[in-house]
Amino acid sequence: MRGVTLRRLTPDDARDYRELMLEAYSSTPVTFGTTPEEAAAKPEAWWRARCNAKPDAESVVVGAFDGLRLVGAFGVQFAERERERHKATLFGMFVRPQSRGTGLGRVLVAAALEQARARAGVSVVQLSAVASNDRALQLYESFGFVRWGVEPRCFSVGGGEFVARVQLWREL
Repeated sequence: MRGVTLRRLTPDDARDYRELMLEAYSSTPVTFGTTPEEAAAKPEAWWRARCNAKPDAESVVVGAFDGLRLVGAFGVQFAERERERHKATLFGMFVRPQSRGTGLGRVLVAAALEQARARAGVSVVQLSAVASNDRALQLYESFGFVRWGVEPRCFSVGGGEFVARVQLWREL
C-alpha cells in the first residue's frame, strides 16, 4: 500500500492509539464490546501497556501510519495457558473512514497472520465480528477464516436491543 507503513506500536504511540480506538468505539459502537466511555476512562498506563513492543509480550498491537498519522491498527493476543498456546486471537481491528476502500484492511489482516506465524507454536488464529458487519466478515473469509458459531445477544446496545457475534478461525 503506497505511503502507508506498518509497525508494532510502542508505549510512545499510546496517545495516538487511544485516539484511534476512541474513534473506533464512537464511530462503530455496535462493532466493539468496549464502549467509548469505558475506553476513555482507562488510564494512560493501560494504553501504554497495550502498546508493549517486547518480543515475548502476551499481545502485539500493530499500527498503520500514513506519514505520521495512525490510520489503522489491529492486535494479536497469544494464549498463555499451556494447552492453548497454539492459538492467537485477532482483536481490535479498525481502519479510519478516510483510509477505507484502499486495501488497508487486507494489508492489516495479512500482517496479523504474519504476527501469529512469527510466534513459535501458534497454528490457529481466531477472531470474532458482529454478525451485521458483512464487509468485515467477507474480508476475513477471503483470507480463509471459517465461521464456526454465532454468539446470540453478545452485546447489549441499549433499548432492549442486542447484536450477535460470529466466531471465525483458520489454521496457519
